[in-house]
Amino acid sequence: MGQGLVPYLCCADAASAIEFYTSVFGASETQRWTADDGRIGHAELDLGGEPLYLADEHPEIGVRGPLAHGGTAVSFVLTVADADLTVAKALEAGATLERPVVLQDDGARAGWIVDPFGHRWNLSTPVEEAPVDQLRGRVGDRYRITG
Repeated sequence: MGQGLVPYLCCADAASAIEFYTSVFGASETQRWTADDGRIGHAELDLGGEPLYLADEHPEIGVRGPLAHGGTAVSFVLTVADADLTVAKALEAGATLERPVVLQDDGARAGWIVDPFGHRWNLSTPVEEAPVDQLRGRVGDRYRITG
């Protein structure tokens, strides 16, 4: 088995989070472990061919979602077929707009939302490829791009 990184989200209401991620992002649920108390101890989603794990909060073992901490320090970047449409669907489903969808310097249309469970998402659709020299010109003095 190879190495890999799988995001594992904690949500105050994992069942609702699964519904949000399946209806808004097009994820599919592949596995769910439900405890006797009704809480989801573990669930697995397929999100664009990549795994995403999540579970309900379990404060008795220190597992709490970002809303319990006043926000998150982590952001997810998700490439979608249509950033404008996906952001609109997310907002209809209860997300909060953090930054509207605009054409980014890197050639993607992207916007930022915070889902109803406190997780921050950059929803991005590539529309053009910007070579590094062109990218450096676009960002000017705002950033120094290496590589």
